[in-house]
Amino acid sequence: MRLYVRTFGRRLALVAWDIAAWLVAFITFVTLRYRDSLVDTQWVGGILYTFGAIAAQVVAGLVTQNYLGRSRVGSFAEATSLGVSVGITSIWLGLAFTLGYPGFPRGLALITPPLALTLMGAGRWAFRIVFRNEFRRPSNGEAQPAVVYGAGDAGHEVARLVDMAKPAPYRIVGFVDDDPDKRFLRVRGYRVLGQGDDVVEVARSQGAEAVILAISSVGPSRIQELSTRCAAAGLKLMVVPPVREMIGGRVSLGQLRELSVTDLLGRRPVTTDLAEVARYVTGNVVLVTGAGGSIGSELARQVLRLGPSKLLLLDRDESALHAVQLSLYGSGLLDTDDLALCSIRDVDALQRIFEAQRPDVVFHAAALKHLPMLEQYPSEGWKTNVLGTLNVLRCAHQVGVRHFVNISTDKAADATSVLGQTKRLAERLTAWYAQQYGQKYLSVRFGNVLGSRGSVLHTFRVQIERGGPVTVTHPEVTRFFMTIPEACELVLQAGAIGQPGDVLVLDMGEPVKIVDVARRLIDESGLDIDIVYTGLRQGEKLDEVLLSSVERGVPSEHPLITRVEVPPLSPSELDSGPEDPDLLRAAIRDWILTPVSPGTASDASAVPMESVTLP
Repeated sequence: MRLYVRTFGRRLALVAWDIAAWLVAFITFVTLRYRDSLVDTQWVGGILYTFGAIAAQVVAGLVTQNYLGRSRVGSFAEATSLGVSVGITSIWLGLAFTLGYPGFPRGLALITPPLALTLMGAGRWAFRIVFRNEFRRPSNGEAQPAVVYGAGDAGHEVARLVDMAKPAPYRIVGFVDDDPDKRFLRVRGYRVLGQGDDVVEVARSQGAEAVILAISSVGPSRIQELSTRCAAAGLKLMVVPPVREMIGGRVSLGQLRELSVTDLLGRRPVTTDLAEVARYVTGNVVLVTGAGGSIGSELARQVLRLGPSKLLLLDRDESALHAVQLSLYGSGLLDTDDLALCSIRDVDALQRIFEAQRPDVVFHAAALKHLPMLEQYPSEGWKTNVLGTLNVLRCAHQVGVRHFVNISTDKAADATSVLGQTKRLAERLTAWYAQQYGQKYLSVRFGNVLGSRGSVLHTFRVQIERGGPVTVTHPEVTRFFMTIPEACELVLQAGAIGQPGDVLVLDMGEPVKIVDVARRLIDESGLDIDIVYTGLRQGEKLDEVLLSSVERGVPSEHPLITRVEVPPLSPSELDSGPEDPDLLRAAIRDWILTPVSPGTASDASAVPMESVTLP
């Protein structure tokens, strides 16, 4: 009850202040401009105008909820709304009294509104200073002195939070910013003491123990460089999380954290047109193959939020299906028909599932992905990544699937490994089905996903837990990385904007040195662990590419998605493949380069499914 009374009292005081502002403005103008020269009719007109303005503003403030707490007192949003209401009120009342009231002093309508608005703003500013403690510095002797890198919006927010915290964990001693135009800027009274390159020198001169990186978008190379310099100077580097990790785009002191591996990927904002994605997902039956994997399970989570009429999860691993059902629904009974335990190599079982469920949309994420294993066992990659994909494509076409999204890899560009070559063939088969039948069958190509099962991040963490060493193939090897959620967001977006036969390549940002990831994880562990270089393995590249040397990327409607074309490959061009691993590798390379033969790309039933499916 007391809280309600206090809130009501504040709002009533705000209304009273605005009324007083109009009255003071009227009296001030009349006293300074006319003194005692106004006749009775002018006095009456002026008083009527002032009270009319007061009534109009109070009504407008209640209707727009400005007096009911719609905006924070003294905020930019409230100031804007207040200015609009005063402007509209003064214009209409001024015109009405000028035209309809003989002898009305026109100067009153010109000078009183801006003067009243100034008094209203001054009162709100004083309120923020006195009651909101806007510039009250915390007195905490244990606060860690810190330099804030970035004097933009995030830097202002960090300074505000530090000023308001009781007690504050940090004490700001200055700012640095890369923009030379900000060299005289003060952020809430804190000076910008230099540019970004001067951060270590500024920190030392001010006795700082930490650097707070308050930039929401920064490249991985810049982050790594800053981390190295801070570590060498004995400074703790704290970062403001990227916008996607914040709630409502606002920073809290609790969200400031030490540099993590994900920060090495950069801070690119990933935006998704949910309305466009929903058009082909919402209300439709959606099937995800490989649903128990890292990409498949995250795709399932994001698809479920879009409201499909049914979400089908297909995987050959029953434990993985149990885990994803538990994460999606909080139940792991495994007794519903939206779970399908099936290998994509088993065409008969696959056909039964497609015919029973008749999906409208398929996200094909099932694949074998470990490069060294497929180099040893190329037939396994062939059976799953090529023939398995062909089985899924055939079944999808037979039941009328309208959207088919094949998840590919950057290793399919200029493929040198069995993994890349088999995924390249999967792209070409998908393109053939799209070209042949005019449906939205397309592929999405991206690099490594950070934190996926069996990824380098998982490997390094296990090695660190065992006490090392951490093994890296080469000191200069680089890879493209993306977090699992942002990769899946872009996959959904690609499915919306892609055209039949497209290969859509996701922008992976800047390539990251694998050794930098290893060092960051070792730093996070606080252990003294060695890094051992083992040498590149068969089929591995020093640097991956997203486009092959013969591909030309064309921009799509999304800034982080590029469109390329791959030559379609008819299923009739394939056979079961030789059993000898070396011969199979050679055959796969030949199929990648084989052009489509005239007359063979016209009949999807030219080769029956069982003739290209090995047991």
